Amino acid sequence: MRKTLHLDASRPADIALAAKLLREGQLVAFATETVYGLGANALSADAVALIFAAKRRPAWDPLIVHLASADNLDQVAAVPASLTERVSALTQAFWPGPLTLLLPRSPAVPDAVTAGRELVGVRIPAHPAALALLAAAALPIAAPSANLFGHTSPTTAEHVLADLKGWIAAVLDAGPTSVGVESTVLDPTQTPMVLYRPGAVSADQLSAVAGVPVQVFVPLTRDTHEPPEALPSPGVGVRHYAPRATLRLTQGSELALQAALLDASEQEIGVLLPADWRLEGSAEIERWGRWDDAASLAASLFAGLRALDDRGVSLILCPLPEAGGLADAIRDRLQKAARPLTTKN
Repeated sequence: MRKTLHLDASRPADIALAAKLLREGQLVAFATETVYGLGANALSADAVALIFAAKRRPAWDPLIVHLASADNLDQVAAVPASLTERVSALTQAFWPGPLTLLLPRSPAVPDAVTAGRELVGVRIPAHPAALALLAAAALPIAAPSANLFGHTSPTTAEHVLADLKGWIAAVLDAGPTSVGVESTVLDPTQTPMVLYRPGAVSADQLSAVAGVPVQVFVPLTRDTHEPPEALPSPGVGVRHYAPRATLRLTQGSELALQAALLDASEQEIGVLLPADWRLEGSAEIERWGRWDDAASLAASLFAGLRALDDRGVSLILCPLPEAGGLADAIRDRLQKAARPLTTKN
């Protein structure tokens, strides 16, 4: 185990130190607008290997590469002329921002970044601290979420340290993230385009900008005990984002949540409760966002699950929002987090 530096993103000297560590091939966690990412030099196979070791992440799960500017895209991707107009429309509309595009990789990208596949996930984050770090490092940075593989994603530096302290060189603390769920992942090389992971940029927004329909990816069923082949995209594992406690989802109403609490037999129950709801009964309550405000629900989702875990509950009850827009991303994360390890998917 090593010492992990807790750096402050408001200090230029700390950003410079974090950039230096990245250039030296070390791991640095940093805030984006979505969640905290665990960064390494995306062009160094040795540095990227450290990400998989620290997260205990399997090699079949690809990474996302972060850039400081679209001008740097050719460092990691080779966009063919036939896709230039489509990709340009998407990047101009949504970069910097929570959209990852799967694009043909450049030869400089190590196989580990893409799990051996020919497309690499790329985005430009919209967080000023992330952009400052990327500019100072002058490198493309591979950065999955800065947590143990399969566990609840981190939205504060404290979450990162709880999972990875001693495994990484530093965390660059910029406070809580604003979006709270990972980026939308889109493959624009196909027609219709394929949405692999929902996020803050919706399928309707993508289709409107690109002028091309969007198809939502549905994973094939398989036994989770069998190691999969390389995933086609980050964020499509069937079980992910999971707290230590069992997560049980209810229909999206106060009545359904109340009934689930009354039916639960576990001794230690936690509830992720919308801020404008009431609940009767004995449980650890963690206030969520407003039920009619998907942005507030997304921003506090992972922090709420971690807070209930920290209180030692054995079961977490959580209502499932209705589909549509950003709620699709919340539903995706909750449904994956609630899947038991032994279930065939």
